[in-house]
Amino acid sequence: MAPTVVVGVGAGIAAYKAAILVRALMRAGVKVHVVPTPRSLDFVGRTTWEGLSGQPVLTGVADLPGADHVELARVAQLIVIAPATADLIARLRSGVADDLLTTSVLAAHCPVLIAPAMHSNMWTNPATQDNVRVLRERGVHVLDPDTGALGSGDSGIGRLVDPETIAKKALELLGRGKVKDSLEAAVKLDAAAKTEQKQALAGARILITAGGTREPIDPVRFIGNCSSGRQGIEIAKAAFAAGAQVTLFASNIESEMLSELDSRIDVVPAPSSIDVEEAVMSRLKDCDALVMAAAIADFKPEAAREDKIKKDPDSTDAPILHLVRTTDILRSVCVSKDRPKVVLGFAAETGTPEDVLNLGTKKALRKGADLLAVNRVGGGAGFGEVDNEVWLLDSAGLMLESTKGSKSRVAQALVSAIGDRLARLSR
Repeated sequence: MAPTVVVGVGAGIAAYKAAILVRALMRAGVKVHVVPTPRSLDFVGRTTWEGLSGQPVLTGVADLPGADHVELARVAQLIVIAPATADLIARLRSGVADDLLTTSVLAAHCPVLIAPAMHSNMWTNPATQDNVRVLRERGVHVLDPDTGALGSGDSGIGRLVDPETIAKKALELLGRGKVKDSLEAAVKLDAAAKTEQKQALAGARILITAGGTREPIDPVRFIGNCSSGRQGIEIAKAAFAAGAQVTLFASNIESEMLSELDSRIDVVPAPSSIDVEEAVMSRLKDCDALVMAAAIADFKPEAAREDKIKKDPDSTDAPILHLVRTTDILRSVCVSKDRPKVVLGFAAETGTPEDVLNLGTKKALRKGADLLAVNRVGGGAGFGEVDNEVWLLDSAGLMLESTKGSKSRVAQALVSAIGDRLARLSR
């Protein structure tokens, strides 16, 4: 029988990261009950937690059937709280039981693991440090927060540790005693599933867009962006290595980077947004999956000038460009009668990680792609030869997983997700 874990969610801006924790635990064969504090639902809603866990989400002590407010404490083999806010930590230390989460902790005999997240000043405050010390003395496992960018815009200690780190610690705690055999079996099943994902791409036909489009202003100028095409190149490599037949639509990618590709990958130049649109729409019938990794311009000049625009030496005025919207290619694909079995789009956004995920969630609902890879760009992040961090959402905006690291590693995770979806559709 799969072990049961209660994942408690505090009312902090890092609450969205708990979705990654829930997914990681479930992939390891764990049954998860999410118990958010009432105020945390202002950050991540009940529907998201129910969609991820497949279990009803309750917050009040009288919400359980029969008003059995300690039932979850009876069945849980571990309680994990992430993020644990300063307020929640203080209430746990004091033995407060004013909602379902704090009641479950007070009534539980299983291990409790908390991952604090808060502003640096709150974490280093003597009151918080004393609360944490007391909880540790009582046997509560505490993962100290990381140092880095905070939701307030400041930087310092207080950032929630990576959800994968929390999941790893949780599985270590579960590995003690009766549930060890269950976890070992779950790991074997997960490994078998990964093998099946790779096999699912054998013979699959995949279209990939990569690079950044250039929209001509005149014969020598254009509107462009900073995309190098590296992430799309790595996706093409990973898909080909997994057995797929790959066609890459390359938007202004350096020839040196293209030379890294196997000669059996079909490379089609697509310098502008209209070129990408025509190339993609004309081949939809002939593919199983489409990955829209290219940075497509949202706007272009209403008309490109035939001659170079010259600076008038007798005037200080600058020419005015009239811009028009380009076609939303991803949305067009998603509503097309020739839509492939799997459509994966990208959403590159600026701002804090929380801002980026919020914008990506709205885009997932708007676009209708099966999968949406959301990542942060700007300020040295996202574009070029740098590591990437991607949150993968489904069409309902639910978090499926998060991957951080080299673009090769991110590509492998995305290709694996495509393979998993294709495999499920073929059953």
